[in-house]
Amino acid sequence: MIKDSNVPMAMTFPPFLVVLLLALSTGPQCDAIWLNIPKTGTKCVSEEIHSNVVVLADYVVVSVEDGQTATIAVKVTSPYGNNLHHRENVTYGRFAFTTEEAGNYLACFWSDNRTRGSGEVVVNIDWKTGIAAKDWESVARKEKLQGVELELRKLEGAVEAIHENLLYLKSREAEMRSTSETTNARVAWFSIMSLGICIAVSGLQVWYLKRFFQKKKLI
Repeated sequence: MIKDSNVPMAMTFPPFLVVLLLALSTGPQCDAIWLNIPKTGTKCVSEEIHSNVVVLADYVVVSVEDGQTATIAVKVTSPYGNNLHHRENVTYGRFAFTTEEAGNYLACFWSDNRTRGSGEVVVNIDWKTGIAAKDWESVARKEKLQGVELELRKLEGAVEAIHENLLYLKSREAEMRSTSETTNARVAWFSIMSLGICIAVSGLQVWYLKRFFQKKKLI
């Protein structure tokens, strides 16, 4: 008969699992953005995002310089100028969308004219994209994941996001290389054409001077 002991048993994990857990625990954290919006100015934040990526952001007015309550206006636009989110006279809000085009997404904040005083408005923005914007609590409830299983699921999503980013960077690099090669080819043809024109003009000048001197009987 085996008796229960008060000494806790040491749990051992495979080495690869330890590495994965360390990668999750030391991975980059999502920091909030703080903006000091002047009375008559506009502050914008932007991020270059490829297509088919989930974007989620929460914003809230934290305080103003003179202690008064302030409201702000918010506008979010796509790389092609499409309006994705627009609110006025608000103190907090949220916008969420899935990108349809790759490029620079811009979110601009400015103080409402209704705000009294001349103090700066402090706004906190929690901007998340891709895997960071996913609702992991819902995923855990739906797929019945707990503990290490949920962490591994997060790591799988992070790996997929990294793979998609690498593919996006590869496509951008190929596009830039194609543009560079096309530009170099055009420059080369322009140089050849310029050289040809210079040779033709020089030949015409020599021919004209030769005829001029022959008419003057100098040669």
